[in-house]
Amino acid sequence: MARENQSRKKYVSDLTDAQWAIVEPMIPPAKQSTRGDRPRKVDMREVLNTIFSLNRSGGQGERLPHDLLPKSTVYDYFAQWRYDGTWAKLVKALREQTCVEAGREPTPSAACIDSQSVKTTEMGGPERGYDGGKKIKGRKRHVLVDTLGLVLAILITSAGLDDGVAAPQLLGQLKPCDFPRLSTIFADQKYHNHALDAWMAEHREGWRHRNQNASGGHERLHAPGETLGD
Repeated sequence: MARENQSRKKYVSDLTDAQWAIVEPMIPPAKQSTRGDRPRKVDMREVLNTIFSLNRSGGQGERLPHDLLPKSTVYDYFAQWRYDGTWAKLVKALREQTCVEAGREPTPSAACIDSQSVKTTEMGGPERGYDGGKKIKGRKRHVLVDTLGLVLAILITSAGLDDGVAAPQLLGQLKPCDFPRLSTIFADQKYHNHALDAWMAEHREGWRHRNQNASGGHERLHAPGETLGD
């Protein structure tokens, strides 16, 4: 593997040595050819540094520092790791390590679900619509996090899609075998929806939908007899 460019300027989005030591073992090896292993010419640490720099700038390629890798180079790795599960593996490992360091179990017993509508450009498309409640035309991001705020699942939809309708798609991303302790999901009133209730009855048998606070506070989706943990 090529060594990181030690002569370039350091950026706040760069991985530290300690962070790279955790991440490096989870980076897929170089693809093999019929002639044997091909030496990797691209520095994987710089690939991540470039991706994190793009993320910090909002994905604006023109704002990418000239001494990092080209956007076209890192996108190939970004896309490949998205499809082969590398990103999910990295997030899972880092999330579990963070939980353990915080004195908790590696996987959560409770989570929180919510959404946020954001404006987009004038360009249309299936993932662009109007949120009548927020008076916003654009997209909606649905997020499920644990009680530390660590991401469990994300879904992007049209801003016009009802939260209760989107919830089954979001919750369906979680494999029960990966989250054996998860039993409680906190949500607000907007998640009262027949589609969500039907999905829970079919795919999460034993869970029920309880209104925690009639005045508009949180409600919870949970299994009978469970207690709120971490």
